[in-house]
Amino acid sequence: MFVPFVTFAAAALFGGTLHAQSLTATPNGATPAVIIDGALGEWQWTDAPALEHFLEYEPSNGVKAPDHLRTSVKLLVDEHALVFGIRAWDNQAARMQGSLGRRDKVGTDQDFIGIWIDPTGQGQSAQFVRVNIAGVLTDGISRRNADDDLGPDYPIDAAVKVLPDGYSMEVRWPLSSLRFPYRDGKPWRVMIERSVPHDGSRLLLSVPLKTGGSNYMADMAPIAGMDRTVAAVRDRRFVDVRPELTVRSGKGPSLGVEVNARPRADWVLNATLNPDFSQVEIDEPVSGASRIALSLPEKRGFFLESADVLGLPLAPFYSRTVADPAWGLRATWRSAGADATAMSLRDREGGVVLRGGTYETAAHVQRHETLASFTRMRWHQDSGVVGAFASMRDYGAAGSNVVAGMDGQRDLGSGNQAAWVAMHSRTTAGFSDAGATLAPARRGSYLWTQFKHNSNDWINDLELQAISPGFVNDNGFVPQAGIAEARLNLAKRLGEHDIGIKLYESEAYVRLHKVVTLSHAVNGQRGGETISSAIHPGVWMFGPRQTRLWAEYGSDRLRGKRDGKLHDIPALHAGFETKPVAWISQVGGEMVLGRRLDVEADRVGHGGELLGILKLRFALPFGWATELDHRLSRTWVDAGDGRAAFADTGWRWLAMLHFSPRDSLRLLAQNMAYARRLDASAGIDAYADRQLHRSLLYRHLWQHGRSMSLAWSADRTRNPDVLDKTLTFKLQWEM
Repeated sequence: MFVPFVTFAAAALFGGTLHAQSLTATPNGATPAVIIDGALGEWQWTDAPALEHFLEYEPSNGVKAPDHLRTSVKLLVDEHALVFGIRAWDNQAARMQGSLGRRDKVGTDQDFIGIWIDPTGQGQSAQFVRVNIAGVLTDGISRRNADDDLGPDYPIDAAVKVLPDGYSMEVRWPLSSLRFPYRDGKPWRVMIERSVPHDGSRLLLSVPLKTGGSNYMADMAPIAGMDRTVAAVRDRRFVDVRPELTVRSGKGPSLGVEVNARPRADWVLNATLNPDFSQVEIDEPVSGASRIALSLPEKRGFFLESADVLGLPLAPFYSRTVADPAWGLRATWRSAGADATAMSLRDREGGVVLRGGTYETAAHVQRHETLASFTRMRWHQDSGVVGAFASMRDYGAAGSNVVAGMDGQRDLGSGNQAAWVAMHSRTTAGFSDAGATLAPARRGSYLWTQFKHNSNDWINDLELQAISPGFVNDNGFVPQAGIAEARLNLAKRLGEHDIGIKLYESEAYVRLHKVVTLSHAVNGQRGGETISSAIHPGVWMFGPRQTRLWAEYGSDRLRGKRDGKLHDIPALHAGFETKPVAWISQVGGEMVLGRRLDVEADRVGHGGELLGILKLRFALPFGWATELDHRLSRTWVDAGDGRAAFADTGWRWLAMLHFSPRDSLRLLAQNMAYARRLDASAGIDAYADRQLHRSLLYRHLWQHGRSMSLAWSADRTRNPDVLDKTLTFKLQWEM
């Protein structure tokens, strides 16, 4: 997987002899300044102390890094930036892997250096960057108990010099993009990682991560020598203004602007006026058979500034509910013991409002402007955090939706953690064919809690939630309401095994899941009706060439509609992922085969779900490189006569041609098709829905925040005879 720290725990408990080595920051006020060319040729590097103590995280956890993969890290600091100097030795340098590619696509199939920084020292979040040997970056923020967020793009400057015995690297990280308290902050913390795919798929770390540790960020090593620099820059003001011009065929030019200001270390202010949010990367095809809405990742910069402060499960705030803002304002504050963020945006008409029901998600068109506001505050403790938040969607004369709640998370010791969220809503906005309309007030509540246990022998978690039928959160993501849900995952670590191939890790597990209805007097829904239940015993294995395999048997029951039959749908679930050779960055697949539910017909038949992924990466002459990403998905259920009652198919082909780290050409082709046969016995007419997308995008990046894009796209959605073609020019310029 892309981020090992969340998904895979270490295989053995470290002994008391292993300690993280501190990285010492050397003040650098000398001139001339260090040139970021990757060569480490300036005299400032000569006497800077080095961090050289690295341990394997994968595949042999806790083992000292081999001498032929020695790594040395030095740090210079001034009032403007942290500058890291890395020297990585390799006795098989000719086999090193890494080529030009998209930002945020640096994975463990490439040789890279990763730098993780926690400027607050609180162990709740870390900003990180990975730089491969071609100088390509992946950056983002990692939050405790959450997947890494690759949305933020920091103004990091990096250069690499490939050498006969390895490589050297310089990384300049501006202090203006690192968030820390104004005073009384804890020491900054750091972790360095190094990926060596061609030598046993090794991942080396500068800190010993402990099996059963509740929070790997707490194990990051302190950076010594930062106090004077922090004191010197905490009052420094940073302001950037980023105007953007968008010209789209058939429409007039659109001018927007974003302003980001840091008046001092603990405050960040953001404003956006008429932003163009249209050019968001298209996701892989998603099956149209699901009636429950799926969330999409956030890529828009305005919403990413305080991702660490939000630190919430999915439901309370979901930024994609804001579709087309006319303007937005945001402020974020951080101190040693607390932090907070508040935002408000005027959203134009045209978006989609999702409201969860017991068996499906209702989608309503937003036909009027709305005001979306959200505020959040957290109080930090040594063992966790407690937070409070409030949210409002104001529809003007058509009513509003107001939500307030609290949350918390706490380390309980011995690898145990607990987290919880409680919310209450009041809603006076309803929907009709004409859009939002004033409605009688409805109230509802949401409760969620999770317990985790992680040790040498077990990885267990229990998750419980209850969402009352009247709960609404139009600024959040609540795909179902009127339900109670329980999930229990029990995984036994089996350690290393040799089954003809070496298994570095293996697990036996069982997953239990049940969803039942809550009673609702208004619509007559009975309480205690089982919507779904599942028992999934299975095994998981991790082997050479970053190969992961899993298989499980699903003994599931599912009800497709209220008062419908509870169907048995047993099936086999399996999947794999591997990176067999340097030019295949990933090949994998998932499958479900067995009995499946045709929800529309309320009937079970043989069927399945298939997903195939193939990602290729090639170096080309002239220093160019290409990436190819193929995905194919298919879902179907038989009607009982050997033929499919319906079939849902999607495929995507993405090709990237990189001329340089700053110039690229992207070709994207995507099709989705849903077809159903005539079924007179079930009263279902035959129909077909086909959607198509084609686009070609050229992008040039002068430097961070300064880019030019020229794109052509063609889309066919509901009307098979209409192909919408658009030519778009976009210019962003940071001042």
